[in-house]
Amino acid sequence: MTSEPADPVTIDDDVMETLDEDNILTRDFVARVLDAVQDGNVDEVKRLVEPLHEADIADLLEQTSSERRGPLAVAMGDLMSAEVLAEINDWVRDDIIEALPAAQVADLAGQLDTDDAVAIIEDMEEEDQQAVLAELDPEDRAVIEDALSYPDESAGRIMQRELVAVPEHMTVGQLIDYLRDHQDLTTEFWEVFVVDPQHRPVGTCKLSWIMRSQRTVPVSDIMAHEQTLIPVDMDQEEVALRFQKYALISAAVVDDGGRLVGVITADDIVHIIQEEADEDFLQLSGAGEGDINEPIADSYKARVRWLIANLGTAMVASFIIAQFGAAIETMVALAILMPIVASIGGNAGTQTLAVTVRALATNQLTQSNTMRSIVREIRVALLIGATIAIIAGLGAGFIFSNWLLAGVIATAILCNIALAGLSGVAIPVLLDRLDQDPAVSSSIFVTMITDSMGFLIFLGLAVFSGLAG
Repeated sequence: MTSEPADPVTIDDDVMETLDEDNILTRDFVARVLDAVQDGNVDEVKRLVEPLHEADIADLLEQTSSERRGPLAVAMGDLMSAEVLAEINDWVRDDIIEALPAAQVADLAGQLDTDDAVAIIEDMEEEDQQAVLAELDPEDRAVIEDALSYPDESAGRIMQRELVAVPEHMTVGQLIDYLRDHQDLTTEFWEVFVVDPQHRPVGTCKLSWIMRSQRTVPVSDIMAHEQTLIPVDMDQEEVALRFQKYALISAAVVDDGGRLVGVITADDIVHIIQEEADEDFLQLSGAGEGDINEPIADSYKARVRWLIANLGTAMVASFIIAQFGAAIETMVALAILMPIVASIGGNAGTQTLAVTVRALATNQLTQSNTMRSIVREIRVALLIGATIAIIAGLGAGFIFSNWLLAGVIATAILCNIALAGLSGVAIPVLLDRLDQDPAVSSSIFVTMITDSMGFLIFLGLAVFSGLAG
């Protein structure tokens, strides 16, 4: 749900600014509201919060500590609207819902579009979920329970049931009269879906086409027969890719029998694209959900697993270094230059990995162009490797006055960056072919390869060339 941003407001008696120059709630204002909550001054809380836009009220709740959000939401009363609940971060919403009576949560959910109501209810604990569902109107409850029956992050979960569908035998005049006479129809839509007697979509009519056509013209004459249909069980990421590829504003969602069951709109997809992009980025870094409102225990569990895995890869690299202990003792410069080889290779691998994961997520990298992509990344890696190798070799040669050492580190860097390019594209592609999320574990393998092989190549070349024994 979207609405126009509110203009900055001030509190009349104190002329205290509510929003700063970055359109963010000021610290003084937040403190003032929380002091009023602590003092039990509900009227003051409402007076301060009432001028705020729904998105700013959501920000206020998110800037409040976990233990104080519930009392603040209760103190706001009717200002704790459905629009505010839809805007709030998921973790913060849990605190709010826990503090509010089930009847109030049900009332708020009933005011939202189906997709927003489902987003609120689906993450509740089973007991709380059933309590809220029990308070809903039977019709709303049936719709939400139907949505919850679909897989998580599927089209069935994110679609809206509120749409306009008409038979193809209608004329434009009859359609306009139908829209005017039926006050229970949804008020926000961009196109009308035309269906056959089995309620299967056969075309769509944009509102502009309807308004510009004569009343006697059959709807079937002005509708677009070609349309993108979304299967109800399609993953939301794939749905977003279809919207992007075909520049869709809305799309019909159909069940296994091809019947129209819902609609997905562009504003829903904007949120999904952001969620999926954030998810891939955070998975690459091993930061879990990466939300500052996430409970400490959950953040700990998500991050520590990743670092334990990295500890394992570091031990592999340390084992390789240990095998060349005698060589390192005879030439201290090897110990000084080793981190350069590993870190440069690791960064190069991360660059390639990021490009590859994004290409896989957006369907740019497919089975038909996998080999071409691998060859391309190796060529890029060789060019980068040659450049960095020359710079590093010249630097080592001048600093240590040893041009054999310069040649060894230059060769090691070139080989390691080339290997980084290969692993950075091959590993996520392989994981994707095995139906594993390439964003989750690719970086662990790439880091292990660039670190371990970087040390092995560098120290191995040093020994083989007679530079160190």
